[in-house]
Amino acid sequence: MYLLFVDESGHPPPPTRKDSKYFVMGGAIVPESTWHKLRDALQGLKIRRKIRGEIKWRYFAPGNDDARNPMRKMSHQERDDIRKDIYGIIRNHASIKCIAAICSIEAAYNRSSVNDQQDVYNLTYKVLTERFQYFLQDVEREFGSKEYGMIISDHRGKDDDKKLRAHHQMLLNAVTGSVSKYPHLIESLLLQPSNMSIGIQIADMIAGAVWRKYERQDSKWFDMIDNSFRRSAAGQIDGYGLIKVPKAGWI
Repeated sequence: MYLLFVDESGHPPPPTRKDSKYFVMGGAIVPESTWHKLRDALQGLKIRRKIRGEIKWRYFAPGNDDARNPMRKMSHQERDDIRKDIYGIIRNHASIKCIAAICSIEAAYNRSSVNDQQDVYNLTYKVLTERFQYFLQDVEREFGSKEYGMIISDHRGKDDDKKLRAHHQMLLNAVTGSVSKYPHLIESLLLQPSNMSIGIQIADMIAGAVWRKYERQDSKWFDMIDNSFRRSAAGQIDGYGLIKVPKAGWI
């Protein structure tokens, strides 16, 4: 079985505001047999670096002194060294595959079906989870046996969680041609606080690197895990590991 851990970077703004150009959802596809190795690697890093708390992309910002930030007393260089180590963990586990959906806020709101922030979130989630389903289909074709998957996403709040669960179930049960079928997924969406999930913390770091690549035109951190992203048999990353949302009119 494969686990898809999901987290986002940035926040979908309302249609009347243009705080950012992109909203990113990142995913870490982890085989069940690799999860313990990933956990041990990240926990070992925290012990070596004397980090007691959650790893989050925004905690690496030089000025972030949030009381919950376990690196708040560290220098900018120390934080960057830890970030490099985390991306090294992803890179060193070849079985872990990264995927990310990059939503163009302007293009999304140009669609008649997108009217608010939740619609932006749902659209981006749909595209990301479809690629997980396609990944599972690729595994089945390659190895000749059906592999199943489960999605674990970051807990955001009672109302937001309820909306996302409903959207997830709609995707699984949809019968229209505009929604992919998800025959390889089992159970419903699992929601977990990020501080209690190694996988979601890794997904947050993937989403952050992709967001910075597109929002800030800085690919420094993305380049460290570029080779870990899902690709086609011909090596193409666009549409496979990096998916632009919506495809038509993406800016």
